[in-house]
Parts: sequence; structure tokens; C-alpha cells
Amino acid sequence: MDAHSLYLHIPFCQKRCAYCDFNTFAGLENTIPAYVNALCREMRLVAASLPYRLPVHTLFFGGGTPSLLSVEQVATILETAATVFDVSPRAEITLEANPGTVTRETLRGLRRLGVNRLSFGVQSAHPEELAILTRLHDYSDVIRSVQWAREAGFENLNLDLMFGLPGQTLERWQRTLELVLGLRPEHLSLYCLTIEKGTPFFRWSARGLLEIPDDDLAADMYEHAMDRLGEAGFIQYEISNWARPSGEGTWYSCRHNLQYWRGLPYLGMGAGAHGYAGGFRTANVKPVPHYIQRCQLGESQPFPRSPANDEFHPVSVQDEMAEMMMVGLRLTEEGISEEVFQHRFGKNLREVYRNILPALEQQGLIEWAGQNHDHLRLTRRGRLLGNRVFSAFL
Repeated sequence: MDAHSLYLHIPFCQKRCAYCDFNTFAGLENTIPAYVNALCREMRLVAASLPYRLPVHTLFFGGGTPSLLSVEQVATILETAATVFDVSPRAEITLEANPGTVTRETLRGLRRLGVNRLSFGVQSAHPEELAILTRLHDYSDVIRSVQWAREAGFENLNLDLMFGLPGQTLERWQRTLELVLGLRPEHLSLYCLTIEKGTPFFRWSARGLLEIPDDDLAADMYEHAMDRLGEAGFIQYEISNWARPSGEGTWYSCRHNLQYWRGLPYLGMGAGAHGYAGGFRTANVKPVPHYIQRCQLGESQPFPRSPANDEFHPVSVQDEMAEMMMVGLRLTEEGISEEVFQHRFGKNLREVYRNILPALEQQGLIEWAGQNHDHLRLTRRGRLLGNRVFSAFL
């Protein structure tokens, strides 16, 4: 059986950022103890639906702000996971953190528990941009957090950055990149701001209160990042992700996210979490009180169902192929292997998409790579126009 990944959603924030449309809540910190209990019960219920311990090779605490949990609460969650699942002794265990919410002692405690990868939400090095994003930290918090993480023994750090921000210039973006490169992270995730419906940014933008850079300027920022990070020794292995070499031909790529992009199974636990396992897509109820109640009162159901599920549906082979094309093409180096596609679906990749691939090739958006030209991937131009490529497979 394929090793699974485990996503653990922690929906709590000190303050909800103005651009965020994730399932997150501010002001509910008093429910964290009950939520941790519910999350552990959900893991036990899903695990109990199988006659064996499911192999798990990555765990990811996402949010929200997982660093709002105490070390003891993280320990409880990890101990439960290790009890009910067959967690690999070499598992990648990632925890997302806001730079202003960690201490030296907390980071030491997390490292002792076995958390071996941290992802800091930096976003920008400029106070004006952080203020627009309604972030609570400043760049000095980032410097301290990285220093404390290194002192605690973390050797795998990711820093999240955003570009295409209101009023952002190319020069400011370049300065942010140079400052974070000086921190020597193993991994960088770079995201272009998107204005999502229902957020304060959406309302402000509709009223003309946000000066959003145009598409050409955002593209210039992205291209500069591709060039500069390549010079700095990073490989761009996914549209928005870069990793340094970790030795012997390997890289500090995020193994958990590779599970998503390769279309491999993962369980989503927590309020609003999504999962894909056993040929089914799952999505949990979003409100924290509802999630806690469902887990407290629910019973074990056939795998991969959870009593917290709000949605549960099978994935057709046609949909699975299309999803593999959309997420697999995000892998800018690896792309999609003809052999892997054939093995998984019993169909020839070129034949299945014979009406789509030639046009995308002609437009210079995709190419066949590898020694035998048997891996389909995006071109450099295709990385800039990825959504055009992905939509072709819908």
C-alpha cells in the first residue's frame, strides 16, 4: 500500500489577515483544548476503520497558526498519530508558524518532539507591506525566529513570501528576496497575491482602495525570482516552490506537498480539512464548534470516512486523470511521466489528451523532457501562464 500523508488543520489565528480566505478564526483560542481532543478522536476513528495500521510518511500542521498550540498539545497530537498509524521513523513533520508567535523555548520543545521542518509565514521584509497585509510581525521577528530555530536544531526551514502586493515595486520585491536569501533557508515558497471573494481585500479592491500591481509587473517579479534563486543555488521544482540541495543529488523539497502534486493519498484532519484516499475526496465541516461536536459524538465509519465529513464523494477515473494533469504539471522539473500515467490508469497519456497537448506545445507552454522525452512539463513561459494550461484539462 502507498504510504499516506496526514494533514492536520489548526484553524486558530490571533488575527485574521485581510487577504486570507482559508478556514481560519480569530478569538477562539479558548476552544483549543477541546479542538485538540476532537482532532485526536478523529484520527482514532478513521484509523479504527482499517484492520491494520495505515503507513504514514509525512505529517503537516497547517492553518491558521499551528504555532499557537502549546508544545504539550502538539505532543498529544503526535503521540496519537504514532499510536493509531504506522508513522515512519523518518517521517517529515512540518509545522507552520508565524514569526511573532514562537519563542526559543517553544522551538526547542517542538524539535525534541520530532518536528523536523518549520514553515514561517514571512510574506515581506518591508513594514509598509506587512501593515497592508495586516500581519502582526515585523522583519526583526523573522530574524529572531530563524536564529532560534537554528539554535533548536532545525535544519529544514521554509520561508513563505508574497509578491504582487498593493503598491509593491520590483525594487522592493528584489530587496525582500535578498534579505531572505541572507537567512539561508533550505526552502522558499513564493505566492502571487490573489484577491479572493469574501475577504477585506476583495471589498477594498472593489472600492478602489488597493493599488494592485498589473499582471506584467507581477510577471517581472516572478521571472526575477526564477533567475535570482537559480543563481543562489535553488532548484524550482514546483511553480511556487524552490529548494536547496540537501546532498547526494537530493533536495530539500517538501515531501508532504509532493504527495499532493503526485496525486498520492492523504488524509485531511481538522475543521475544513480536505483529503483524498481510497478513491474518495473528503472535506470536513468548517465551523470549529460543529467539528468538535461531530468528533465527540461520531463513530467509526468505512475508510476513509470521518464523522466530521461534510462532503464525501468518489473520484471517477476521468476526473482523476484530469486532476493528475493539473497538479502534476505544477512540478516544473519532474512533470508527468508517461510510464507512471500508463501504470496508474492503463492508458497512454499522449492518446488520452491527443486533442489538447499539440495546441499547448504549439503555444510554447509545455514540452517533452527527460532522456527519452517521456516526461511532460511546463516550459518557462508555461510557468507564467500555468492557469491557461491547467484549465485546458478541466
